[in-house]
Amino acid sequence: MGNVYDGVFRTILNDCRKLVIPIVNEIFGENYTGNEEIEFFPNEHFIDQQDAADKERITDSNFAILGKIRKKYHIECESSLPDGKITVRLFEYDAQIALDEGEVTKETLTVTFPNTAVLYLRSYKNTPDQMKYVVITPGGTVQYNVPVMKIQEYSLGDIFEKRLLLLIPFYIFSYEKSFQEYNNNKQKLKELETEYQYILIKLDKLEQKGIIGAFDKRTIIELSNDVIKELTKKYKNVQKGIGDIMGGALIETEARVILNKGIKQGLKQGLEQGISDTRNKIALKMLENGKLAIEEIAECSGLSITEVEKLAKL
Repeated sequence: MGNVYDGVFRTILNDCRKLVIPIVNEIFGENYTGNEEIEFFPNEHFIDQQDAADKERITDSNFAILGKIRKKYHIECESSLPDGKITVRLFEYDAQIALDEGEVTKETLTVTFPNTAVLYLRSYKNTPDQMKYVVITPGGTVQYNVPVMKIQEYSLGDIFEKRLLLLIPFYIFSYEKSFQEYNNNKQKLKELETEYQYILIKLDKLEQKGIIGAFDKRTIIELSNDVIKELTKKYKNVQKGIGDIMGGALIETEARVILNKGIKQGLKQGLEQGISDTRNKIALKMLENGKLAIEEIAECSGLSITEVEKLAKL
């Protein structure tokens, strides 16, 4: 369902806002540093219709970046086959976004259209490299291009080199056409699993360097897991293979957050028992989940293997 992917796109934009800046730089050729302020605006718009109820349109993104000058942007995430309808929908969104901030001075209406682009999760033969608006008015013709970003054109190397981390939850789309092969071939599936292990290693390194925070990393992993579950429904081996890797990373990430919080609290109170209790809670939660081995649980929780084995018998 496209709504699932739209929801993931909106979530990562709203929860990890700074991740959109490298995407904007890549699509529009901007040179933002990443320290700029970002303003997000409501995604719901109502399109006026004569002789009918107004249509509600929900955009995937509607924001402004305050660089040397303030610029508005609108990026849509699209997973369906190009059929011309998205171009009409984009223009409707853009016109309404422009009207939202339109100014009337002495009966002169001034509207500013946003910089618009489309992120295509799937690419077909007829997927365009760019779209175009041509507006013919009594005062002359205005036309401009709407750039297109195709996720299949970006390797993992590209994604991490250019900091296009917002694309990671959708990276699995690059392999969609080969799911049947991966599902039936353990060696091929192992190669795909290795790619996702690489993603986790790279995210860990970015967190350690302070380039992303623990919350951003967890959000990327969690949303990646959501997309994988939805896209691989018919391919159980693929779903389990990659899902276990991402699910295990989620547990480990949550464990680290809980452990660090518990340690800080324990140090503040001067109570070693508080730290020990926190580690036990982490281990018990992992045991209940049943996806990690005793040794892995011990490593994540900070307990010994013997201590974890005792908890497993409770």
